[in-house]
Amino acid sequence: MTDLHDGLVISHLGKGIAVEVDGHIILCQTRRKIATVAAGDKVKIRIVAQDQGCIEELLPRHSLLERPSKGAKTRPVAANIDQIFVVFATEPFCDFLLIDQYLAICENRNINALLIYNKSDLATACNIEQELETYQSLGYTLFRVSAKKNSGIDELKQALSHKISIFTGQSGVGKSSLTNALIPDKELKTNTVSAITKHGRHTTTAATLYHLPAGGDLIDSPGVAIFGLAGLSENQLAHGYREFQPYIDKCQFNDCRHLKDKGCAIQKAVKDGFISQSRYQRFVKLREKMPTD
Repeated sequence: MTDLHDGLVISHLGKGIAVEVDGHIILCQTRRKIATVAAGDKVKIRIVAQDQGCIEELLPRHSLLERPSKGAKTRPVAANIDQIFVVFATEPFCDFLLIDQYLAICENRNINALLIYNKSDLATACNIEQELETYQSLGYTLFRVSAKKNSGIDELKQALSHKISIFTGQSGVGKSSLTNALIPDKELKTNTVSAITKHGRHTTTAATLYHLPAGGDLIDSPGVAIFGLAGLSENQLAHGYREFQPYIDKCQFNDCRHLKDKGCAIQKAVKDGFISQSRYQRFVKLREKMPTD
């Protein structure tokens, strides 16, 4: 039997999948019985011709990021991620509802979440600083950077080292500028993958994994600005708010929805000042956005 090789999924390219084996890119097809693979997946492949292979096995994942697909289904975006960096800025505006959404998903997916305040050289409103203090008090690491002025980039490189990371955040916050600052030869690497796999221009919007010069891997995914509350239940959304966790089991009723329920320990904690009022209000908004059973 032909030997199987360990591979790392780099990206989807048209109908093929770019898999890295010993530093070389192989264009692979997938056996039908195998689940949909994503950037960051570890696989076993069989080489069938020069620079061509077949994915025979998908190895176990320690984390998976998904986005809503057709109907009630979800589709994998990236796998084996160690940390998600939520990027935001004062311009176009700071969407704290979206930030909370990302953090709630990370809490439930066992993925470490960190915050990147880009364009930090611009003036900051007081309410933004108050929110940032709240996140830091909850244990979330905050990086203040400016891709334009190249400030804070070295600290970011250290945090990215030896881990698989992904950037997410709303449009216009500077994710591409940050990625380009961290991977100066990104365009060259993208073109190399396209040339090797005979795919021409790399036009995919699917996630693509890049090796960082200072160590670690960064998955760049233009289409991951919003990955929704894919697969989260009401209870998981509440658990996704880190400061709610000590109070969830103290509610009077096991099926407490933490809205206007009698004997809700979370609402009492908000009233007593132990939970941020603005974070709680955003939880209520996200709860309203969830599909009803």
